Amino acid sequence: MNVDFLKNIFSKIEWKPFVDAAKTLGFSELPEDVDQSLLDSQEFLAKFHHALLEIHLEEGALVCPETGRKFPVNKGIPNMLLHEDEV
Repeated sequence: MNVDFLKNIFSKIEWKPFVDAAKTLGFSELPEDVDQSLLDSQEFLAKFHHALLEIHLEEGALVCPETGRKFPVNKGIPNMLLHEDEV
């Protein structure tokens, strides 16, 4: 676990969507609300690391929160190409 990486990336994460995505994938160990003080907790960092770097979507779909468009994921690879009428 690279603690410096986690501390640097933390401020770039939109926390609510991140927690919602983790829950959708079956990981509900992250707190709903966070602040910088949690970065001193090894327990929090371990959970953050797991959710960020160890959980993978192999099959399913990613859904755009703005348009509702679904992008299929097959073998861990999302197909995010738009159709001609969507460009």
